[in-house]
This record gives sequence, structure tokens and C-alpha cells, in this order.
Amino acid sequence: MNKSTKFSPEVRERAMRMVQEHRGEYPSLWAAVELMAPKIGCVPQTLLGWVQRHEVDA
Repeated sequence: MNKSTKFSPEVRERAMRMVQEHRGEYPSLWAAVELMAPKIGCVPQTLLGWVQRHEVDA
């Protein structure tokens, strides 16, 4: 299994949605990402990349 298939698109979408929904509760995007990443089983850098890519695409 390579890096791009470890997390399904559904898991990525849910993780990004969790960050967006709770972003205002934390002092920064990074703080929100650091606390949400372990809940889905990835490192914060991975989740931050997904969120940033999603924001650029949107």
C-alpha cells in the first residue's frame, strides 16, 4: 500500500470537515490540526496538507 491509498477519500473529507468545524475553537489552524490528526490516525503534517489543498481548490 502506498502513501496515497492509506486513507480513503471519505476519511480525508471527514477529517477536513472536522478541522473546519472546530477551527474557531483553537488559537490557530495548526493547533486544531494537531489535536484532530491523532483522532483519524495520521500525523498533523498530513492533515494540514489536506486542509491547505482543499482550501486552494475551493
